[in-house]
Amino acid sequence: MADDGQAHGRGVPNQGWSTGAQPLTGRLNRCAGRIRRFDRRRPLVWDLHLTAVLVVAAFIDASGGWRSTALDPDAPVWLVVSLSLGLSVPLLWRRTHPITVLLVMLPFAVVNTWSGAHLQVSFLQAVTLYNIALRLPLRTLAGSAAVALVPFVPALARYTAGSWNQYIVPGVNVLVLGALLGLAVRSRQEYTAALVERAQRLEAERDQQARLAAATERARIAREMHDIIGHNLSVITGLADGGSYAARKNPQRAVEALEAIGTTSRQALAELRRLLGVLREPPTAELTPQPALADLDHLVDGVRAAGLPVHVTVRGRADVPGALPAGQQLAVYRVVQEALTNTLKHAGRTASGGEGLTAEVELSYAPDGVTVTITDSGAARARTRRESATGRGITGMRERAALYDGTLEAGPLPHPADGWRVRVRLPRVPLPPPSAPRKGSTEQ
Repeated sequence: MADDGQAHGRGVPNQGWSTGAQPLTGRLNRCAGRIRRFDRRRPLVWDLHLTAVLVVAAFIDASGGWRSTALDPDAPVWLVVSLSLGLSVPLLWRRTHPITVLLVMLPFAVVNTWSGAHLQVSFLQAVTLYNIALRLPLRTLAGSAAVALVPFVPALARYTAGSWNQYIVPGVNVLVLGALLGLAVRSRQEYTAALVERAQRLEAERDQQARLAAATERARIAREMHDIIGHNLSVITGLADGGSYAARKNPQRAVEALEAIGTTSRQALAELRRLLGVLREPPTAELTPQPALADLDHLVDGVRAAGLPVHVTVRGRADVPGALPAGQQLAVYRVVQEALTNTLKHAGRTASGGEGLTAEVELSYAPDGVTVTITDSGAARARTRRESATGRGITGMRERAALYDGTLEAGPLPHPADGWRVRVRLPRVPLPPPSAPRKGSTEQ
């Protein structure tokens, strides 16, 4: 026992006796659970056994013991036997038809009190009240309790001497006890059912939140993969087309195009591996950081190598871009990447006016936000149909803008100009104010 006391901690009294009670409580709970499960599977078996036990007990009392409490010990035996059967046999249907059972027992209970036999089997009405309280509404219980009190009226009318203390009070107490026990069991069942329902609802909500989180993550990963793979494949396609054309006239240019294809492919593969690595395991500090505005020059150089002349214009203060949050910088980078990728895929190799295909990127930084405009000189009409057919790139750009309460406009340039324009504006996220120095602090 000393070891048990030490196991609970220093200075804590020995509670070994409680650990010995837990197995017993567990056995009782398991036994009660088996009985309840058997009762749900075969309710008739349990009802037959219980009713048989009550009928036997009623006949034991009718064999002569009833005279010790009877108001009239000279009641005929046949009447006592009939009352015993009438007050015990109907209990077989107490769970399915409790109101009917109570009404069937009522005339036998009235005769029991009027004759003065005062059979203790009349207390079995409490069993019926228990089932009514357990299964039926409370207003039904109130009416049933009033019906169960009716048999006491003849006893008060015929046997006035001592009937109040000897008969009325014990009978009423038994009926009230049966009703209260039914209400207690019903409250316990409803409480348990409420806990089970709450646990199921919480589990369903948890699963729903997990599914929503998974769907959000899948959408984010799909957007990232679309931007990364789509852009790099478009660049590779442009390099391959240019290399095949240059191979006929300038083999050195073809070699440069192949080298650029290899470099772009390795970069795309590295980004794809990084993204898929996030799916397999949590990100670590060694992972490459997400691209930002400082990486736009590298992006534009790759597009230019694919054969698309790109002109970049930056307006506004130079220190403002660095103040943008990393998320907004990534959104701007991806929008520019997707817009240039769409130009490579959908705009065609030449403009409608006969001049070569060009693109212009304009970044305007202002105190209230940043605006990015990407304009190309491609054929807008044919591109409108292709953009409507695929359309995922514009959807992804709009989702990125909406993530930071921004707006996106994408469509052909106004007539008579021919070309396509994408414009996105992201409002500035306010930075938290600097913390005020604490009182009493002094400069060193």
